[in-house]
Formats: sequence, C-alpha cells, structure tokens
Amino acid sequence: MAFVLVAPEMVTAAASDLANIGSAINTANTAVAAPTAELLAAGTDEVSEAIASLFSGHALDYQSLGARMTAFHDQFVAALTAGGGLYSSAEAAAATPLQDLLNVVNAPTQALLGRPLIGDGADGTAPGQAGGAGGLLYGNGGNGAAGTNPGVAGGAGGAAGLIGNGGAGGIGGAGGSGGAGGTGGWLYGNGGAGGAGGAGAPGLVSFNGSNGGNGGNGGAAGWWGTGGAGGAGGEGGAAGGDPAGIAYGSTGGVGGNGGSGGNGGWFAGNAGAGGNGGVGGDGNAADSGLVGGAGGVGGAGGAAGLFGDGGAGGQGGDGAVSDALAASHGGTGGDGGRSGWLSGNAGAGGAGGAGGSTNGIGNFAGNGGAGGNGGAAGLFGNGAAGGAGGAGGASQTFTGAGGAGGTGGAGGWLYGNGGAGGAGGVGGAGIGTGGLGSNGGNGGTGGIGGLIGNGGAGGAGGAGSASGPSGYSGGNGGNGGNGGAAQLIGAGGGGGVAGVGGAGGTGAAAGVTGSAGASGVGGRLYSGNGIPDIFGRPLIGDGADGAPGTGQAGGDGGWLYGNGGNGGSGAAGQAGGAGGAAGLIGNGGAGGTGGSGAAGGNGGAGGWLFGNGGNGGTGGDAVAGLPGLNGGNGGNGGAGGAAGWWGHGGIGGQGGTGGAAGGFANTAPSTNGLLGGNGGNGGDGGAGGWLFGDAGAGGQGGTGGAANDPLVGGSTGGSGGAGGNGGTAGLFGAGGAGGTGGTAGAGIAVGSNGGHGGQGGYGGWLGGSGGAGGTGGTGGSGDIYAGAGGTGGSGGAARLFGTGGTGGAGGVGGASDFQFAGSGGSGGTGGAAGWLIGNGGSGGQGGLAGTADPVTGLFGGTGGAGGAGGAAGWLYGAGGSGGAGGAGTASVYPGLSGGNGGNGGNGGAAQVIGNGGSGGTAGTGGAGGPDDPPNNIPAGTDGQDGAGGAGGSGGLVFGDSGG
Repeated sequence: MAFVLVAPEMVTAAASDLANIGSAINTANTAVAAPTAELLAAGTDEVSEAIASLFSGHALDYQSLGARMTAFHDQFVAALTAGGGLYSSAEAAAATPLQDLLNVVNAPTQALLGRPLIGDGADGTAPGQAGGAGGLLYGNGGNGAAGTNPGVAGGAGGAAGLIGNGGAGGIGGAGGSGGAGGTGGWLYGNGGAGGAGGAGAPGLVSFNGSNGGNGGNGGAAGWWGTGGAGGAGGEGGAAGGDPAGIAYGSTGGVGGNGGSGGNGGWFAGNAGAGGNGGVGGDGNAADSGLVGGAGGVGGAGGAAGLFGDGGAGGQGGDGAVSDALAASHGGTGGDGGRSGWLSGNAGAGGAGGAGGSTNGIGNFAGNGGAGGNGGAAGLFGNGAAGGAGGAGGASQTFTGAGGAGGTGGAGGWLYGNGGAGGAGGVGGAGIGTGGLGSNGGNGGTGGIGGLIGNGGAGGAGGAGSASGPSGYSGGNGGNGGNGGAAQLIGAGGGGGVAGVGGAGGTGAAAGVTGSAGASGVGGRLYSGNGIPDIFGRPLIGDGADGAPGTGQAGGDGGWLYGNGGNGGSGAAGQAGGAGGAAGLIGNGGAGGTGGSGAAGGNGGAGGWLFGNGGNGGTGGDAVAGLPGLNGGNGGNGGAGGAAGWWGHGGIGGQGGTGGAAGGFANTAPSTNGLLGGNGGNGGDGGAGGWLFGDAGAGGQGGTGGAANDPLVGGSTGGSGGAGGNGGTAGLFGAGGAGGTGGTAGAGIAVGSNGGHGGQGGYGGWLGGSGGAGGTGGTGGSGDIYAGAGGTGGSGGAARLFGTGGTGGAGGVGGASDFQFAGSGGSGGTGGAAGWLIGNGGSGGQGGLAGTADPVTGLFGGTGGAGGAGGAAGWLYGAGGSGGAGGAGTASVYPGLSGGNGGNGGNGGAAQVIGNGGSGGTAGTGGAGGPDDPPNNIPAGTDGQDGAGGAGGSGGLVFGDSGG
C-alpha cells in the first residue's frame, strides 16, 4: 500500500511562491509588449518593412502564448491553493475528534495529579517559572524559564512520565542559580540538563562585583537513560571601584559552583558530567578595583545504576586576572561519579582551576585549585584517575602555588584496579625577569584495588617554579602521592615521583625537591612477587615491632592468631615502616612515623576472619630551611590498613608539618629563603570488613610551614596538606569520614590556602551510610594577602540502602593585619543516598571569611559557597539540604566595601517518592568601612549578600520540591 505524506503549510507556501513568480513574469511581459509588438522599420524600403512586420508578428504571437500560459499558471496556483486548503481542512477535521478524545483521556489525571496522561509539559514563560511535567504515560518535561531578572533562579525542568526526557533547567538571572534539570521517564528517558548560573553583575561605583550563580543539578534518569549534565557556574562580576580613588570596590565576585551531574538509569545508562565552575570576576585597575574573584568549584559527576559509566567531575573555575593588586585562587575540581554497581567505568575527577595572574601593577597571583577525586568502581571495574591540580598564577612579584592532585578512585569491590592519583600543579611562572618562585602541589594518592586488582599509582608532585630576581630561592617541588594498596591479590601502586624544585635566582639555591610517595601495600595472598613463605611467620603469636629509626616493617602475626607488629619509625628523610599483617584472627600493626619530611608507613591488614586494620603512620615533620633556603615539605601520612571478613578499617595517618622558611643568609644577605614548606597529605582510611565493619577515617592534613619572621626575610607560608579520604565499607558498615584539611602556615606578606578536606568513604553495599566529608583547613594569615580556607570534602555515597554523608564545611579564611582577609572555602557536596532507599546527605556550610585587624586592617573577606545536597534514593527518600553560604566580614578602613556573602548550595533532588532538599541560605555580606568626614571619605558600602540555593525537585509520583 502506498502512502502520501502531505504538509499543508508547505503546499500553501509553494502556491504563494508560484503566484509571486507568475506576477513577476506578467510584469516583465507587459513591460516589453509595446516595444516589441510595434517595432519600427529600419528604412522605408520593402525589405525593412517586411523584417519589422515579421518581428512584430512574432512578438504578438509571444504575447498571445504568454496570455494562455498566464491563465494556465493561475489555474494551477488556484488548484494548488485549493488542494492545500482541502488538506488543512481534512487535517483539522481529523485532529479535532482526536484532540477531543485525548482531552477526555487526559482530563482525570490532569484534575487529580495536575498533569496529562499523554503530552509534553509546557515550557515555563514567566521569569524563573518551572517547566510543566510531561504526560504520565508519554511526554517530555517542559523547559524551565530563564531567571531573566537579577538574582532570580532559573526554573526547574519538568519531569517526564513513563517514557520521555526531562526538561532542561533555565539559566539563572544575573547572579541567580540555574534551574535543576527534570527527571527522565521511569521506564526510558534522559534527565534534563541543569541550567547555567547567571553571571554576576559588575560592581557599581564603590561596590564589589556580585558572585556568579551556581549551576543547576542535572536531572536523573529512571530505569534506562542518561543523566543530565550539570549546569556551569556563572562568572563572577568585575569589581566596580571608583575612578576618583576615594571609595573602593575591593573585589570581583566569586565564580559560581558547577551543578552536579544527574544519576544514570538505575538499570542502565551513563551518568551526567558535573558542570564547570565559573571564572572569578576581574579586578579592575582603571576603576580602583583591587582583587579578582576566586573561581567556582566544579560540580560532582553523577553516579550510574547497575550498568553504566559514572560522570566526570567538572573543572574548577580559573581565578580572575587582576591589573591592580592581587588575583584570586582557582576553584577545586569536582569529584568523579561512581560507576555502575555491576559494571562500568567510574568518572574522572575534574582538574583544578588555574590561579589568576596579575598584570600591570598587580603583585600577588592566585594559587591553583586542587583536583577532584576520581570516582570508585562498583563490583567490577577500574577506579578513575584523580584530577590534576591547577597551575599557580603568574606574577611579576609573588607567583601562585600549584594545587594538589586528586585521589584516585577505588577499584571494583570484587575485581578492578585503583585509579591513579592526579598530578600536582606547577608553581606559577614569573613575568619577565620578576617573580619569586612558588611551590608545586602535592600529588594525589592512588586508589585502593579490589579484592583482586592492583592499587593505583600515586600522582607526581608538581614542579616548583624558578625565581627571577637574584638572591631568592626557587619554589619547592611537591611531594609525590602514595601508591594505593591492593587487598587480596594484586600489586600495590607505585609512589608518585617527587616534584623538582625550581631554579633560584642569581646567587641563590634551588628550591627543595619534594619527597617521592611511598608504594602501596601488596595483596595479602599474592602481590606479584611470589607466594609468601608460609614458614616466615608463627602459627600463633604477635609479629615483632620494627626497630625505631630504621624504617623497618613490622612482622606479620601468627597464621591462626596474632597481631601484626608495628612499623619502625624512619630516620631523617626515611619513610616509616609498614605495619605487619595479622593472620586469621588479629589486628594489623600500626605504620611507623616517617623521618623528617618522609611519609609515614601504611597500617597492616587485619585478620582474614576477624580483626581491625592498623592505623597509618604519621608523616614526618620537615625541618626548617637553613639561611637562604625554603622550608621542606612535610611527609604524607600512611594509609590505614584494611580489615578482613569482619572488622574496622584503620585510620589514616596525619600529614607532617611543613618546615619554616629560612630567610636571609647571615653571610650573604642577597640569598633569601622565602617560602614555608607545604604540609603533608593525610593518609586514606582503610577499608571495612568484607562482610561487616566500618571503614577507617582519613587522616588530617599537615600544617603548612610558617614564613618565619619579617626580620629574617621569610614571606609566604606553606599550604596546608589535604585531608585523607575515608575508607570504603564492605557489605554492611559505614564509610569512613574524610580527614580535616591542614591549616596553612602563617605568612608575612602572603598566606597560602588551607588544605581541602578529604572525601567521605562509600557505605556498605547492602546497608550503611556514607562517611562525612572532612572540613577544609584554615587559610594562612598574611599581612598583605591572607590565604583562602580549604574546600570541604564531599560526603560519601551510600550503596543500596542508607543515607549519604554530609559534606564537609569549608575552611575559615586567613586573617590579615593590614590589607586583604582571606576568603572562606566552599562547602563539600552531600553524598548520594542508597541506590534504592535513603536520604541524600546535606551539603557542607561555606566557610567564614577571614577577619581584618580592627585597627590596621583594610578589607574584609568573601564567604564561601555552601555545598549542594545529595540526591535521594531512586524509590524513596528525601534530597539533602544545600549548605548555607558563609558570611563575609567587615572592612574597617574608611570608605572600603565589606566582603560578599557566599551563595547557598542547591538542594538535592528526590526520585520517585520523597521531597526535594531545601536550598541553602545565603551568606550575609560584611559591613563597609566607616566614613571619614575630615578627608571627605564616605562610608563604604556593605558587601552583597549571596544568592540562596535552589530547592531540589520533588518525587515523580509524590513529593514536594524543596524551598
């Protein structure tokens, strides 16, 4: 049977075009009729008159033929027009009863549930209006409307029904959050993309730039489909300043955080990628704006269901460039999402944003952001690599330090290799012949392998940058990350290569080369080096402790019963010994403390049947720099040991303290050690028992080295070490809490950033809550430019049943005695709930801004953004609440603006039944400086309040959206 497909509107358009063509031909024929039909003879002879008569006769024949063709053309156009009308009438006649029938079918569900049975949801029209839900049986959700007006969040995308795609979230108005993407169809359909956050408005005269809005979270898929991508964070607004130089808009706005990617289909489908963090707002030298805004945090990648790939974490936003005084720091990369429970690849961690550079008269570049952690695999699969740390910003005076690399994800619980740790960022380059060398970032720790699988390699430490001016030492290289441990069968990951110290200026020493990371512990049954000698340990009895000062490993406990021996401490520069493993029943030995600047030993594994893993050893404290040399980096803490069948994982070791800067050499005042060493990273917590037991907590990051004393030439304190990640539970048990980030060392001129908190560990496969994320470290104090607080760690996700972990709070910004107080760190993202049932974790609170000295200080700091709440379980559960934004602090100098408050985090989404999480409250801006009537200086403006977070979407079947 043949079918003819006709589009009436196309037929009507064709008829109109043909009529226009006919009119044009008729006009041309009329114009040439008289000249051609009445052609004059060239002469009076008979031949000329005959030729003229011949051509005139042809012209008359042409006009006669043209008239007949015009009549035919008009008849054809009339027939085509009539045919199009008939088709339109037939279509309308057929559509009316079908539409009436569809209206009858849709009426009950429309009245009862507010949505049709079949049909697409309406797009939002008013500013910030949500898209309508699609039909319960079939239909796509409508797109949310853009916020349009300043501060108005974009509308959420509508949810699909049984089959269909979720609507896209609307773009936020200036400084407003993007709308969340709608949920995909229960049976089939993709989640909608989250809307981009609105760009912050530039500051008016004497006002700071506004913060960029957070990107909306991507919508989750249902049974089968792809999760929506998270929206990008909005760019921060430029500082306003004052051309007269009387009242100052001190800072550009902070870039908005990227939205989290939506979860993939709970049976099959890839998860959505997290959105990129927004770029910070520029400082504006022309209008006396002074400091660029910090980059936003990248959004976390979504998690897959049974089969599928986890979403990649978003890249952290770059810190803003400033032509005036100082640039700002890059944002932290988002964590990668978990792969499918049964199979799939985990999502890679996002790269940290680059630190802002300075131009013109600017002196202080920003530090690079830390890389995001790689996602963990499910039952089978490899963990993903951690993101690379961002490069430090370039400057003609003080360059920025490189960011720390992210931790690699854990391999599949049964089979899979751990992901590699991310490389540390390189220190910022000097501009021209200027620029003091800065430290490279520490490499990330490799992920733990599965029961069968190798541990991931540790990330390489970033290279320190060279110093341009003569007499000043180069920046220190970052420490290599520790290799991940294997569990039962597999080789431990190799330690990361140490970063090379930067070249010193003329007559000065090069920066200190970092310490190489320690190799991970091999599998207890087979580690690639042959089956262990069964006669090398007793049947019953404890293993011997390693001798102090030797770095000797502890002996293994008895095969049937006995604890592993403790590892011996290391000599100067030597790693601590690993703790011995238990046999069938017993606890693993603790790792030894590292020698000066060296890594602590890893804890020993607990007994196969019953026993706890040993605690990781503390990293060694670095020695202070000699005259003319920078302080050394603290050693990384050792990883906690894994439990066996039943038991708790060991706690990760604390990172060592960085060494203080050496300052001026007594015999050669032209050689200056300016930098304190970085604190070591905390060790990761050990895995909980395969059947039952809680995982170990991550170790605290080490404190950065102080810049020493201004009289001896120190300048910049070292960055705080990153907190270790919490361990992963087995079948039943809670994930380990992430370690607290280390406090940055006190600076004389410049303070460095606090370490970011560790990520909470995953809860048990069948039951258990995710671990809480670690709190970010406090930023270092600085007389001119204080450091930012560290980013809080993401909460760990639950697996089948359980509550997601709470995101860690952002660290407090550093205090300043004279000029710029540090910004608060962003709160961590709440962990996702159990795949089937559970509540999402709450986002971490944004860190409070640092304070300026009440007598000599100038500018207040900007509060950190709150973290996004975690998504609820697919069948039942509430989304997590967004974290509150941190408060900005007051400026004390006459005429200066107070610091902006941080944005609240977006609430997590519910899935089928449950309420969406409430958005986090906005942080309040700090008070402006007082007036100074004798000098005609008006009072400074108060800092702007942040934008409140958008509420998460309610369940498809039942539940309210968050407020």
